[in-house]
Amino acid sequence: MNEKIIEFDRVVAGYSPSLTILNDLTLDARRGEITLLIGPNGAGKSTVLKTLFGLLVPRSGEIRFEGRAIGGRSPRSLLAEGIAFVPQGRNLFGSLSVLHNLELGGITLPRGALAGRIEEVLHRFPRIRERIGNQASTLSGGEQKQLEVGRALLLHPRVLLIDEPSIGLSPKLVQEVMGLLRALADAGTTVVMVEQNVRTALKYANRALVLETGRLALDRPASELLGDPDLNRLFLGGAGSPAAATAH
Repeated sequence: MNEKIIEFDRVVAGYSPSLTILNDLTLDARRGEITLLIGPNGAGKSTVLKTLFGLLVPRSGEIRFEGRAIGGRSPRSLLAEGIAFVPQGRNLFGSLSVLHNLELGGITLPRGALAGRIEEVLHRFPRIRERIGNQASTLSGGEQKQLEVGRALLLHPRVLLIDEPSIGLSPKLVQEVMGLLRALADAGTTVVMVEQNVRTALKYANRALVLETGRLALDRPASELLGDPDLNRLFLGGAGSPAAATAH
């Protein structure tokens, strides 16, 4: 079993004092694995990523990265630690070129390192190289997603958080993005993913964590969950009590 690199220990977080989303949430993600978060709308999946990346400050509990508490730290400091976030939707500077979007993604890199890192990304994404001078807004949905992921990879993250990578993509491009994430994990990057295209994502993930009302309801190997006849029930709601998380 790979070592735990991310740990949530009884984390409580939300968007206002009256709107608590994560309720004493305890979970972990392991080094070099794809951990897939699934569950019904409102279960807290995206909130996990936002809280982990410092966009939300936990009210209580502890978040640890490689054993060190990081809860409440700024996104910029977490980027420096090696944690990158690709949020849901399009998050590019549409009026700027592909190259300028990449350069802005690597603005924190040491002088002299950026050109080499951009070349690495362009080698991985040949289609982005072809469109390097185009405005980002003119790229197709699949190309924009490749650019977003490529921009995150500029910093050589040890942990990649990605929210709904398949939105707006054709089935073929979904397979390509999932294959890329699998290759990153196999090379040592830890991936924590939220994805509504559950059956496809389970084919590439190592583990699936089912959330319900901000708590961990189930923790299963992805391959095992893929074959579960109750899969639809598990990610649409009704996974059972939090005690089920320790039953497997």
